[in-house]
Amino acid sequence: MTSTAGPPLGPTHAPSLKDRDRAEARNRRNPLVWLREILMILVVALVISSLLRAFVVQVFWIPSPSMRNTLVEDDRIAVSRVDALRANIHRGDVVVFDDALGWLGAKQETAPSIARRLGEFTGFVPGGGEQTLVKRVIGVGGDRVTCATPSGKVSVNGVALDETYLPPGQVPCGERTFDVVVPEGHLWVMGDNRSNSADSRYHMGAGQSPYVPVSAVVGTVQVIIWPVSRWSTDIAHPEVFAALPSSS
Repeated sequence: MTSTAGPPLGPTHAPSLKDRDRAEARNRRNPLVWLREILMILVVALVISSLLRAFVVQVFWIPSPSMRNTLVEDDRIAVSRVDALRANIHRGDVVVFDDALGWLGAKQETAPSIARRLGEFTGFVPGGGEQTLVKRVIGVGGDRVTCATPSGKVSVNGVALDETYLPPGQVPCGERTFDVVVPEGHLWVMGDNRSNSADSRYHMGAGQSPYVPVSAVVGTVQVIIWPVSRWSTDIAHPEVFAALPSSS
């Protein structure tokens, strides 16, 4: 019996460069390929932005005049998350903190849209500040903070502060007297606009606490990024607190 064999198979070759170029050109014209690449880029951008917001920097806008003239209404500020995550907060720092103490009171507000929530979560939209506050740290855990007379200066550990960041005409004590020792793990905070800031001084009554937990701090304000005419990194003023003795 005689078997018949088919024609011998020729050698196989890898696709030529011309063939690959044609395939790539077809892929580039395919809208599904474009859509897949765009989605991949968006996902990567969202992941990177979310990580930056969680661990590096977050943007907020200023809704009130309580920190004038350092920060004014509608300023956009970049807040470093690093110091808060390390609980590395110092006197003079301007901090954004969650309203863990209920200073803002109960608010009936319209829920933000999904787009805004997503924008704030990823950092593309500045945080609205509805449940956060921004103030300057005057005392840290163990510090004794006093105002002996309503028209006098604020003292920390017996040293009167020369608060050069206050607006002209502002009374440092804000027409209030107090003598407190800040508990460990907490902060005494005050707004630079002393006559228009509901800060630690205003929450010393029954059922309230004037001391902000360090754990509530979102971050430290590093720079005003918008508007461009307001760009500034002159925020913390550590020189005001440089000569203070350590807390007892």
